[in-house]
Amino acid sequence: MTLEEVRGQDTVPESTARMQGAGKALHELLLSAQRQGCLTAGVYESAKVLNVDPDNVTFCVLAAGEEDEGDIALQIHFTLIQAFCCENDIDIVRVGDVQRLAAIVGAGEEAGAPGDLHCILISNPNEDAWKDPALEKLSLFCEESRSVNDWVPSITLPD
Repeated sequence: MTLEEVRGQDTVPESTARMQGAGKALHELLLSAQRQGCLTAGVYESAKVLNVDPDNVTFCVLAAGEEDEGDIALQIHFTLIQAFCCENDIDIVRVGDVQRLAAIVGAGEEAGAPGDLHCILISNPNEDAWKDPALEKLSLFCEESRSVNDWVPSITLPD
């Protein structure tokens, strides 16, 4: 039996429910982080934060739609951000719908354009550890994904 066959034995309802729970938790986390002012959007802005203060970053979201698949520069940035996050124990997920992400965080207000949402970082708002139930759910989701060698799991945001 191959690894793909073993992975395929997961029950579909369980993995679907797990994915929907992670999508809902990500939605809640993004709204909460935005309210608290601890959300950084944009590939370059995120790279600056990771360079200056990686210890305060708690979560990373990489977003790219089908139209971004051919953007080599963006893919290189993603690879570097993923490596940095893995080395610094920052949980990281991928989202395939930049427009849905823009609808959640309101790209028109601060970031300017949906292109600025290819990378989103969630940071601690203060010195103390930020206790957010959605963040805890997503951390567990990422930990479970890593246990089956899915280092950057994909999440579908709810409608």
